[in-house]
Amino acid sequence: MKVFDESFTFSTRGEIDFIDLTNKVEEVVRNSGIRNGLAHVFAPHATGILILTEYEPSLANDIKNILENLVPKRAAYQHPSNAHSHLRSMLLCPDRTLPVIDGRVVLGTWQSLVFVETDVHPRHRTVVIQVIGE
Repeated sequence: MKVFDESFTFSTRGEIDFIDLTNKVEEVVRNSGIRNGLAHVFAPHATGILILTEYEPSLANDIKNILENLVPKRAAYQHPSNAHSHLRSMLLCPDRTLPVIDGRVVLGTWQSLVFVETDVHPRHRTVVIQVIGE
């Protein structure tokens, strides 16, 4: 079994920003040379999440609205300044595992892998991709 690791960085614009990572993950899988296995994608951040969804502006607005309804920005939190960011990131995973078949990441017709910034400020973020297989 072969293991291939790669990480990359990108910048976000601040609170509830969406970055489509699909093409980058597909590129890493191609570069790995692994034909069949798994691609594990991990965002090592306390206020960043990864989702599988259709990458479309009106849906992005719906996601923003549901996060605001579930965990309002302005509430009586004890943690200073960005408690809501941490609480929002607790609701969704910072990682996703995707199948790799015949050298390609398997996604549904409308699925994209999207990083969601939940912090209040623009950030430099890193995502780690580990491809395992043969």
